[in-house]
Amino acid sequence: MRSFAISSSLVRAGDPYLTRHFGRFRPPVGRMSGIRVNGMTQARVVEVVQLLVSPAHLLAGRPSDGLPSVPDERVPRVAVRRGLGLVGDRYFGRPAHRDASVTLMAAERLPPAVSASVDLRHTRRNVLLRGVDVDALVGATISLDCGEGPVEFAVNRPARPCAWMDVTVGPGAQRALRGGGGVRCTPLSDGVLAVGPAEFRVVSAPEGTA
Repeated sequence: MRSFAISSSLVRAGDPYLTRHFGRFRPPVGRMSGIRVNGMTQARVVEVVQLLVSPAHLLAGRPSDGLPSVPDERVPRVAVRRGLGLVGDRYFGRPAHRDASVTLMAAERLPPAVSASVDLRHTRRNVLLRGVDVDALVGATISLDCGEGPVEFAVNRPARPCAWMDVTVGPGAQRALRGGGGVRCTPLSDGVLAVGPAEFRVVSAPEGTA
């Protein structure tokens, strides 16, 4: 397991904002459940379940035309570039997607009732996290440290599920994912993301939250 440097700026136990948004989601159990420092500060350790880097936009056209051949584009690690996105991804460096170049999704939001095997290959998001409700963090700045230093993201807006979800995941998926389709982000620093445990923290909460 990776080790993490923990500073006094990490999430404090009992913080009402973070308690509210972490409370509905159980972090991974066992060694990844969290780390305490001096009995006061708790680092939230989440799990990066999957990463997907797709060099081309595969779902063009209308869902009624049927599902094209979609390769498995999941990767174990990916480089992140400030203001640009994930190196090798279809939205990397595209001006029209500067505020939405990286998409994060909570594994707890996946609809197993629609498809038991659903994952990033079907939702087409970039980062699948377990242990944090990212949909509740629109307007926040967050960071993920997968063991090679923190990478900060501005969480800009929801990634609303489109009609393709009923094709790639299964009938009813678009409705099931409303309010839980993930978030669109801009990377604020360079770094590396990797599958496995990661230190998560909210650098700044959305305006108007306590």
